[in-house]
Amino acid sequence: MAMTEQRVSYTLDSSLETIDNAEAKATRVATELGFPDDEIMQISMAVREGAVNAVLHGNAYAPDKKVTLAFERAGGDLIITIRDQGRGMDLSKIPNPLAPENLLKTSGRGIFLMRSFMDVVEIRPTATGTELKLIKHVHGPTAGGKEASQ
Repeated sequence: MAMTEQRVSYTLDSSLETIDNAEAKATRVATELGFPDDEIMQISMAVREGAVNAVLHGNAYAPDKKVTLAFERAGGDLIITIRDQGRGMDLSKIPNPLAPENLLKTSGRGIFLMRSFMDVVEIRPTATGTELKLIKHVHGPTAGGKEASQ
């Protein structure tokens, strides 16, 4: 995403390749926006976890269902939106990954990681699936409105 663009959106298949592609796109966008290396890793990992949830839990790998991935620069924020076309989820049923009975389970950590890595995480059901919004505040030279070159 060039700094002159305010929003870019992708429609992706419900496949394992989508997870890798989403992570790669997040890495590229975060790098172009001038985030430091540790925040680039955090943003990329949060997007990867969100894509896993969309592909696996949301769309259940259904070939007829898509994942929408959007990156938007709004003021001092990078806003990443991931939408699936699944049945939705009940947030109250997501187990706490830090509870003693869940420490050795291999699933259930994605939302926890996203919340740890991003400044804001919003999950809401929509008429056509689940929408995940990840927000990271831009710090440093890009926060002042200076545009980076591609």
